Amino acid sequence: MRPVYATISLSALRHNLALARARAPGARVWAVVKANGYGHGLLRAVAAFDAADGFALVEVDAAARLREQGCTKPLLMIEGFFSPEELAEYSARGLVAVVHNIEQVRMLETSGLAAAPVAVYLKLNTGMNRLGFCGSKALAALERLRACASVSSIVLMTHFADADGQTGVADQLAQFRALNLDPSLPRSLANSAALLRYPETHADWVRPGIMLYGCSPFPDESAQALGLKPAMTLRSRIIAVQELQPGAPVGYGAIYTAREPMRVGIVACGYAHGYPRHAPGFNDRGTPIIVGGVRTTILGRVSMDMLAADITRIPQAGVGTEVTLWGEGLAADEVAAAAETLSYELLCALAPHVRVIEIE
Repeated sequence: MRPVYATISLSALRHNLALARARAPGARVWAVVKANGYGHGLLRAVAAFDAADGFALVEVDAAARLREQGCTKPLLMIEGFFSPEELAEYSARGLVAVVHNIEQVRMLETSGLAAAPVAVYLKLNTGMNRLGFCGSKALAALERLRACASVSSIVLMTHFADADGQTGVADQLAQFRALNLDPSLPRSLANSAALLRYPETHADWVRPGIMLYGCSPFPDESAQALGLKPAMTLRSRIIAVQELQPGAPVGYGAIYTAREPMRVGIVACGYAHGYPRHAPGFNDRGTPIIVGGVRTTILGRVSMDMLAADITRIPQAGVGTEVTLWGEGLAADEVAAAAETLSYELLCALAPHVRVIEIE
């Protein structure tokens, strides 16, 4: 059996959902489970998030899978439908549609689904400039949806572009309010960052994503400081040890050369497993890794199935020593920052062939 495996902590997933609910008291919670539950497994995540009020995702086939597995909770499709045929499936499966363009409004108007109307979330573009209606177009879309027999209910929503950064949410929240749409309609505004940092955005429904999996949405505040627990831990073992003399290179491209006599542990994990190939292992900058419980760095370029770790000052390390790539004891956020990416990418990139073990 290959030594690479990931553990998924169900108790950590439940803990993070409970924290989200506690930080947004009074709001209902959409647990975002898109991208195969951020790499944690769709059915596993949904089972762990049973206390959520509904689930938000993108893929219609994933929604169908949940319905076939007996999930009866609301399912919010955050990119909406793309064809009349898909809209008919929304009606048949009771899916909630995000409506963000006029073509979707037209499809609803001509769908003939009055006998089984669809609940919709009207997406408003307040500055993200990705999806949604702006200004007077928002009011016009709302009026048409209200007059549409194929629409059963309407919730207003927007998405914040920089809730995790310096700009914050003030400008977008002001734009949302300036639209002056019906105040009696429910609202859904907050992602993980807004939920944690801006209580004024909580409204009726919150949509936590990355925080549910134990990672921080903020570059300046750790998951641990926020009270979150990592759910996924990626582990492997050392499968070989090399003794190097000064000047000896490590790995493809020789981007690392030994400056002193060194011991290098070869770890059975690479970009084929989901570890970022661009994680640096230069002489002056290495990505953190834990070997035998001791923190060190990777060396050289990440290969498809292997990477190298500096074990010069870990004399007890050898073939068979356990290695933590990210997770418990080493935040995915920290590894991602070293690789100049986001923990989202690390979690979602976990390869399907990596063995997954559920733990409490």
